[in-house]
Amino acid sequence: MNTLTGIDLPAGSPGGSVELLRDLYLAPDRPIDANVFMLAGGEAREEAEADTVRPASGGTSPVLLSVPGKQSAGPGFWSYVTALSAVLRQRFAPGDHGVVHLQHLTFGATPALLRAFPDHPHIALVHGTDLLFAADHPTQAEVLRETVRRATAIVVPTAAMAVALRALADVDDRRVLHIPWGIPDRLLAAPPPRLPHDGAELRLLYAGRLTAEKGVSDIVTRLIGIPGVTLSMAAPVAEYRALADRLDLTSVRYLGWLTRPRLWQAFSEHDALVMPSTRLEAFGLVAVEAQACGLPVLHTPVPGLAEVLGDSALAVDFATDPGAATAVVTGLRDDLGALADLRSSGRRNAARFPLSRTASELRALSSELAI
Repeated sequence: MNTLTGIDLPAGSPGGSVELLRDLYLAPDRPIDANVFMLAGGEAREEAEADTVRPASGGTSPVLLSVPGKQSAGPGFWSYVTALSAVLRQRFAPGDHGVVHLQHLTFGATPALLRAFPDHPHIALVHGTDLLFAADHPTQAEVLRETVRRATAIVVPTAAMAVALRALADVDDRRVLHIPWGIPDRLLAAPPPRLPHDGAELRLLYAGRLTAEKGVSDIVTRLIGIPGVTLSMAAPVAEYRALADRLDLTSVRYLGWLTRPRLWQAFSEHDALVMPSTRLEAFGLVAVEAQACGLPVLHTPVPGLAEVLGDSALAVDFATDPGAATAVVTGLRDDLGALADLRSSGRRNAARFPLSRTASELRALSSELAI
């Protein structure tokens, strides 16, 4: 039973939903058998060719579709959806697929797939960006409501995402299923060896997008300048440059946008990951991957992320309680035993979320619904 899925982003684009797509459908071992599409061209694809930007991981490559006119709002959005739907019908035969996986509740690929293959069962996977965009943009709110109405099943990675979804749309709870996201089993089995802490300084790391809801400005202003504390960032090139235009980042160590193995290695070279998100996180894959590598996590207790990490990480309000954030960081700097305890609890937490479980539950659901 083959699956059709895809995201209307250029190959090489950053983001957790793209990483999950690669892990589930494009990895060398192909946990889920699928035809996968992404978009050809675009700035993200050009950046993916740079050494400092994360390229697509090995394994099966997605089908690249050329569809002009992409936008996220207004009448032009629906024209783009119509064009993408037509290309999907031309490229993929309906009879070749038993089920369609919608990688978002919003954005262009989801309504295009619903229109191109209206008679197939549709399993929608919910990400944090879906709900954030639907809350902020009327066009995407319309897309979300249509998807919720038409999807055969809606998969949420955390209970918090189901709660947030209900605030945006009328949802039939019988169609909402909880399947946690997962991280590669190979990482859980054989994480990179950790570099020992030399005691000289506390090495903090931020890894991810630099969009406003990630709250990176807060850690820059709160943590830079604390004696004995250094901050590194692994982030997309263009986003880092834009941040540097607004803030003084001269004391930040910029690592680039790293390949997946290199990111895991960076986890082993630091003492704590900081996640200062100001709004909900669907799951927090980067946090769980960091924990698998023995890297403690400091995070704002936003919905989704707080649920996944529980008491295995330290909750810190970077935005509104700078004194507490400073106290937590300096406490870790001065207490190597606390870091060791967090490493142990983090590894135990990460072990709860193998990608094989995610893939197995999605395959079972797909087989149950497939035509």
